[in-house]
Amino acid sequence: RSEFVKMSEEEAQKICEALDNGSTTINELLGSLHNKGKSAVLTIPKGSKTPAIVATEYPMGPAQDEIIKETVNHVGPHHFPKLKEKYDLVAIGAGVAGLLSVIVGKSLGKKCLLIEKHYMGGDCLIVGCFPSKALIACARKAYELKNCEEFGIHLNGNIQVDFPFIMNRMRKLRASIAPHDGVLRYARDFCEDVVIGQAEFIGKRSLKIFDARDKDATPQEINFDKCIICTGASAVIVPIPGLRETPHLTNGNFFNLEELPPRACLIGAGPIGIEMAQALQRFGCQVTIFEIHTHLLPREDQDAAKLVTQALIDDGVHVHYSVKLHNVGIKGNATTVAYKSPWSIYFVEATLADGTNQTFECEALLNATGRAPNVSGLGLDLAGVDYDTRSGVHIDDFFATTNAHIYAAGDVCSPYKFTHAADFMARIAVRNAFLDAKSKHSDLLVPWCTYTDPEVAHVGLYEHELDDKSIPYDSYIRQLKDVDRCKCEGITKGFVKISCVKDSDSILGATIVAPNAGDLISELSVAIQNGIGVKDIAGVMHSYPTTAEAIRQCCAQFFPKLRTPALNRALEIRMTQVAAAKDS
Repeated sequence: RSEFVKMSEEEAQKICEALDNGSTTINELLGSLHNKGKSAVLTIPKGSKTPAIVATEYPMGPAQDEIIKETVNHVGPHHFPKLKEKYDLVAIGAGVAGLLSVIVGKSLGKKCLLIEKHYMGGDCLIVGCFPSKALIACARKAYELKNCEEFGIHLNGNIQVDFPFIMNRMRKLRASIAPHDGVLRYARDFCEDVVIGQAEFIGKRSLKIFDARDKDATPQEINFDKCIICTGASAVIVPIPGLRETPHLTNGNFFNLEELPPRACLIGAGPIGIEMAQALQRFGCQVTIFEIHTHLLPREDQDAAKLVTQALIDDGVHVHYSVKLHNVGIKGNATTVAYKSPWSIYFVEATLADGTNQTFECEALLNATGRAPNVSGLGLDLAGVDYDTRSGVHIDDFFATTNAHIYAAGDVCSPYKFTHAADFMARIAVRNAFLDAKSKHSDLLVPWCTYTDPEVAHVGLYEHELDDKSIPYDSYIRQLKDVDRCKCEGITKGFVKISCVKDSDSILGATIVAPNAGDLISELSVAIQNGIGVKDIAGVMHSYPTTAEAIRQCCAQFFPKLRTPALNRALEIRMTQVAAAKDS
C-alpha cells in the first residue's frame, strides 16, 4: 500500500505540473463542459433593485390527496437540524442547480449545506418540466385517438377524456421520483446538512437561516468558504390592469387543477404557456391565447414558429397577436383560484390586431408572461453581491459574483432558463470555485426545445443572428414529408434546418421541427460541441427507416460543394489512370 500511495503522489504531482504549465486543464481531467460552437444569444436588460411583483409560491395540491402528502413528505418542510458553525460550500436553492452544486461539491470532498425554502427539486420536479411532460404525453394520446382513422383505426363512440385521472397519473409519477430529489437522500449522500428554510446573508461570508416550519423559531447563523446562489425564478405578474388583483393560474399552481375548465385564456405565449395551451385544447378545453407580439415564439426560427402556430390553430386554439389588454378581472367576489367546479368566470378586455375591442370570458386564466429572478429578501447587499430584479444576480463569465466567495448558477443569473443549462452551470461554477477551472458561461452550448406537437428544438446560432452580424452562411433544409419513415408515420409537416459557415461544412446552428425534435437535436449538439461538420455527419450510416435519417440527408446537401471544377478534373484524370492500369 505504501508503494501505491507513493506512485499516486508522484502521479498527482505530475498532474499539478501539467495544470501549472498549461499542458492540461481541469476540464480535460474531469470531462469537458465546453464546446466549439456558440449558443444563440439571449439577453435580459438590467433593471432596478425594486422587488418584482411575482406570483405566490403555492403549496402542492390537493392538500388532502395521499399522493401529495407522500410527495411533500420527501421534498417538503420537515427538516431543520442543528447546524454546524462553518461549511465548505453552501447552496441556496434546491432546484437542479443547487442539487448539482452539492453533488459536485461532495465529489471534491467538500462539506456542503443545502438550503431550500419551498420544495426540494425546484420548479422542474414540482411545477415545470416533469409534470408538464406527463400531461403532454396524455394530450398526445388523446390527439392520436381522435385522428386515427387515416390509419384505418375506427373507434365506436366518443373518446372520453378523464382529466382527474390524467392529473392523478401525473401526481403519481411525480411522487415516484420525488425521493430522488428528496431531503433524506441529499442529507445521506451529499450534504452534511439539508435545511428547509429561508436563507439571508448577514455578511460577506455568513448567513442567517430561518426554519420554514416555524417562523417564530430562533434563526441559526453559519459561515462558509464558498456559497452558490441557485434560487431560480418565479412567474412575474406584469402590470396589466386588474391582473395583480385577480387570483389566477401560473405554472406555480396550474398543476393543482382537479377538473378540466371548459374555457381558458392564456396571457403571454412563452414555451410552457403554449405547451399547456395545446394540451388543454386537446383534452377538450377551449383555449384562447393573447400575445402582444406579432407572432408566437418570437425568439425562434420563424419557419418553425409558423408551423407550431398552425398546429395550435388546427387543434382549435384561438390565437390573437398584437393584442393590447385593457383589463382583466373575475366576476363575483371570488378571492381564490378555483381548481374544480364551481368555476369562477374571468373576463379579459382587449383590443385585437384589427382594432376591434372585445371582451372574452373563461373559467381559467393562465398567466405566462415571463419570469423574474428570485433575488429579493436574500440580503445580497450585505453580502456585497450586485444584482437587479430583471436580469438577476450579476456574474462574470466564470459564474463569480461581485463577492469573490459567492457564485451563482441557473435561472437566478442566466438568460438560459432551462433545467439542463442550470445543471451544467452548477457543475462549472463549483469547479471554478474550488479548482479555478476557468470554465466560462459564454462557452456553454445550450440546446433547447419547446414541447408542443410538433416540437421545436434548436442549438447554436439562428439565421437572423447571422444576418444581424453579417456572417456569411449557407442553410440546408430537409422537409420531413420527403423522409420515408415520416411518410409511414403520417408526418407531413416539419423539417431539419442546418446553417453552416459559407462554403464550409462547419455548423453554426440548427433547428428541427418534428414530433421528437428534442431527441433529434442531440446529434447536432454533439457535432457542434466537438467540431464535427455536416460532411462527416453525412458520412455516418444511419438506421433505415428512421426520422433521424433526415439529419443525414440534410447534411448530405453539402456534398455538391465538394465537386469543384478542379476536383472534377482530378477525378477524370484518376479514372483514366485507373482504367489504363487495369487494361495493362
